[in-house]
Amino acid sequence: MFSIPIRVYWEDTDAGGVVYHARYVAFLERARSDAMRALGRGQQALQQAGLVFAVHSMQLEFLRPARLDDQLQVTAEVARLGRASVVFAQRILRGEELLLTAQVKVASLRAADFRPCPMEESLYLELKALQDGSSP
Repeated sequence: MFSIPIRVYWEDTDAGGVVYHARYVAFLERARSDAMRALGRGQQALQQAGLVFAVHSMQLEFLRPARLDDQLQVTAEVARLGRASVVFAQRILRGEELLLTAQVKVASLRAADFRPCPMEESLYLELKALQDGSSP
């Protein structure tokens, strides 16, 4: 499982100091992007290889609010893998307290025309190893 720390800033909150719901989506995106970057597959590298990932669907469950100045951990792990899609299971935690769970499906698209395409075999195998809990 991949995890990044996120500090909640004023810009992330509403007038009451509670994280605005759309900001959670940005936090989840950062964790997925950084997880791919940790594999050596950052956004620019993927695009140069002719591939982009685009969010196809999301299911979010808001359990508890995050607040101004909270230190959060945002996780990302491969839950399901297809040749042209990945489903990430994600969580946002404050310490041991679970604040949000998410299932995010991303589609593999050709960078040139944004049409669905299978990801290259080496990337598929790296993600498959993560799904299986072994090292790529």
